[in-house]
Amino acid sequence: MSDLHVIIVGGGLGGLALAQGLHQAGISVAVYEKDPIPAFRNQGYRIRINPDGITALKAVLTPSAFEVFAATAGTPGPRMDTFDHQLNLLHAQELPPFPDLPGGGNLAVNRMTLRQILLSGLEKTVHYGARLTHYDINVSGSVTAHFADGTSARGDVLIGADGVNSAVRKQYLPKARVVDAGLRLLYGKVRFTGDEARSPLPPELLGLWTTVVGPQRRFVGLAPVQYREPMHQVTARLAPGVELSDDSDYLACVFGARREQFPCGDAELFAMSGAQLQALTLSLVEGWHPQLIETVARQDPASIFPVSVRTSIPIAAWETTAVTLLGDAIHVMSPAIGVGANTALRDARVLTDRLLQAAGGRPLAEALHAYEDEMRGYGFDAVRDSAARGHRLVGQDPLPTPQA
Repeated sequence: MSDLHVIIVGGGLGGLALAQGLHQAGISVAVYEKDPIPAFRNQGYRIRINPDGITALKAVLTPSAFEVFAATAGTPGPRMDTFDHQLNLLHAQELPPFPDLPGGGNLAVNRMTLRQILLSGLEKTVHYGARLTHYDINVSGSVTAHFADGTSARGDVLIGADGVNSAVRKQYLPKARVVDAGLRLLYGKVRFTGDEARSPLPPELLGLWTTVVGPQRRFVGLAPVQYREPMHQVTARLAPGVELSDDSDYLACVFGARREQFPCGDAELFAMSGAQLQALTLSLVEGWHPQLIETVARQDPASIFPVSVRTSIPIAAWETTAVTLLGDAIHVMSPAIGVGANTALRDARVLTDRLLQAAGGRPLAEALHAYEDEMRGYGFDAVRDSAARGHRLVGQDPLPTPQA
């Protein structure tokens, strides 16, 4: 094992993927997560995993854990089409296939299932209830992280993987701005169970991702998650040590609109119950195609919750230190092109490779600088592309002028 010790602040998908990669490589790592338990907050349901994400997961997971990931992923095909609110096709898009990857490089996974896979084998690595207050860079060049409960942790490098409200970013790059993109989303699920084993929508609306755009740029996003076999059969067959929550097939159904389209302010919106949010959605899709209205009406009210869409503003290169950032902590983006989680997973793969080089003798600062240069390129490109498509399609605020 290398003498290098890595501290990761944040136990989301990107932070856990990095921890997996380092753990498999024999590099000492500890993850500090502010939430008290793994399943504490709603962060969405279904995630599209693209070739970048699949490649990253294959690199950082054990072969058996990656096999569980592939076995629990849906394969809805490569179509990402756009319809109007009367279900007339506006734009057809078919993503290029990657024959060497599961699902041809286009998978649909349940966020919690993926999180549980990423936690497997890290039971002694992840520490919960650890909210970072600040960090110190020591004279030796090491880093000490300080937490709200009075504890601290020391390592050779500190990775801020703590999301859009990153405490690490606020201290490390205080000029790096995250802004409101002007959109509000209401996430929900339609269960495919019993007599409702299939959606009321036609099959052409059940591809990898479908956007339905209505008047005033209100929209509904639709994407199925369909398991090929029950969870307990997957774990028993492939990886008995991986504990997955039982789940059934569902349709992710997300309503979105400009904030001014909602008849209430954020304080009231975020205080509403799921049933109230469902009733609000139904009022805002009145007059849309009956099959869409029926789909919204079938949502499980307990599954519905609101989200404010935010985006980073790309910034120029910064001076490399023993602290760096990953995922939404540095390049949060709107979900307009569906690559936020994939970009965080790519960060984890690239940073694992660079830290492995540092463990092998490459100067740490040089290895981290190489990661940051690469990450800024593809990460901020994704931010720009997401903002441009979101602005064009559903009225997201244009991306402000980049900072110097």
